[in-house]
Amino acid sequence: MTGTAARARASGPGAPGAGAALDLLGLIRDAIVRGDYSPNERLVESDLAQHFEVSRGAVRAALMELAGEGLVEREANRGARVRAITRDEAIEISEVRMAMEGLCAAKAAERITDAEADELRAVLAQMEAAQANGDLMLYSELNQRLHHRIREISRHPTASRIVERLRNQSVRLQFRLALAPGRTAVSLCEHRAVVAALVARDRDGAERAMRAHLVSVVAALRAMDDQSIR
Repeated sequence: MTGTAARARASGPGAPGAGAALDLLGLIRDAIVRGDYSPNERLVESDLAQHFEVSRGAVRAALMELAGEGLVEREANRGARVRAITRDEAIEISEVRMAMEGLCAAKAAERITDAEADELRAVLAQMEAAQANGDLMLYSELNQRLHHRIREISRHPTASRIVERLRNQSVRLQFRLALAPGRTAVSLCEHRAVVAALVARDRDGAERAMRAHLVSVVAALRAMDDQSIR
């Protein structure tokens, strides 16, 4: 979603006042990840300062932090823009995620509680319903929720932080992948295997299933042309 209407969702009572640096950082990060700002779109400090009702200095500091996270690119004398990633970079990100999320799945299988197992089953059921109804946006959101919850269950904050930063850079691809013909059906089968191994407390099986899922994501990315992921 782009344009003024989309950006208006970030304004209002939740917008931070001057000096609320962490709130501002989160709001701009969320807007970029949501797709409110398009890849390569310029992020004008004065416009952001007016929109979020903060100082330009606060905006500049937030953009510098987001540049460190790989979401923003800053150029001398040209300001900042949303960083676009290439297909090859998206593949590399997925390959690193393969290792980190495989680890998280293994740890989650060791540590999952009965209540958490029920929660994963419920999210998977919602994914099945979304796929059956052809609701690709909802399916993509539930996909992200399932991965996030598995990372939380892993109780491995270091791996989770790495994955979260990588995910933020590539999250715009999730919906585009979901649009590929037949992709959600493939993805759903892979997530079923992940959840089945997790609720069975099968550490090795959970790691294998998660890695296999991300191998499939890499294959889907390779099938996309570079322009389609922007």
